[in-house]
Amino acid sequence: MDRLSAMRVFVEVVDRGSQSAAAEALELSRPAVSRYLAELEEWVGARLLHRTTRRLSLTPAGAEVLARCRQMLELEGDMRGAVSSPDSAPRGVLRVTASTSFGQSHLAPAIVDYTRMYPDVAVDMVMADRTVNLVDERIDLALRVTNDLDPNLIARRLAVCRSALCASPDYLSQHGAPGRLEELSLHNCLTHSYTGKSLWHFVRAGEPVSVAVGGNISSNEATTLVEAAVCGAGVAMLPTYAVGELVRAERLRVLLPESPPRDMTLYGVYTSRKHMPPTLRTLLDFLAQRFSDPPAWDTELQAILAARGRASRAATSSRS
Repeated sequence: MDRLSAMRVFVEVVDRGSQSAAAEALELSRPAVSRYLAELEEWVGARLLHRTTRRLSLTPAGAEVLARCRQMLELEGDMRGAVSSPDSAPRGVLRVTASTSFGQSHLAPAIVDYTRMYPDVAVDMVMADRTVNLVDERIDLALRVTNDLDPNLIARRLAVCRSALCASPDYLSQHGAPGRLEELSLHNCLTHSYTGKSLWHFVRAGEPVSVAVGGNISSNEATTLVEAAVCGAGVAMLPTYAVGELVRAERLRVLLPESPPRDMTLYGVYTSRKHMPPTLRTLLDFLAQRFSDPPAWDTELQAILAARGRASRAATSSRS
């Protein structure tokens, strides 16, 4: 029996939830999948799956064997990578997840450029505005923005992720602009459901400042808050990667730039440093270089604000 093939079939059946789906993914016949499973069960001396007409489920022995099969297959991949030609191009499939807003605005273009460099790599992008379980959902790389990274996670710092306090010209014409951070309590603040729901954090004159906020709209996804702000619903703390073009087009204005929101960090999170596939390492290196500090979106936004400031000072000077 080809034990590695049997392990691969077993893992695929569990991950896909049925023998038929595994057979299709592996381009095997259904009888071949059943034969591999039977041979693996005979080899380990235990039943691995409860089989019913509706679903498959792991036996206790199956749960133990599954973890070890994953380790063996990962080790096989590492061994192949170790003896492959050092100049061989990355290849294979990677599953990468990120928030919808960052995925659409910056990850997707980056992946397009990466796959042009390495055409033998296929990337499955999973856009999700929640914390994804890397193992359960077979994710190779998760991009997460946080200042409270779980110390048990394996992660690589990719970039600083900054935010800006923004509102539309229509909102500001009706309600005025806050002159100080403390005046945010007088405004309708559009908040993120999971980050800064009721407390926003800033840096003023080098010191941290926290301000209680509230409003009638919240969302778990930044793009929704961007749209609400553009529509004049209120003041929002928005990632700078999402607002540059809107500020340039004067659909949003940046408020209190001298007291910016606290910086956060963009991490690449993965499951194993010891058994990292070469293709994943190449993608991490590419993203770290692509999003290096300061990231391009921050440089562009600062250039827009600087030009806007020069124009405002020139207008003031001409009137005087």
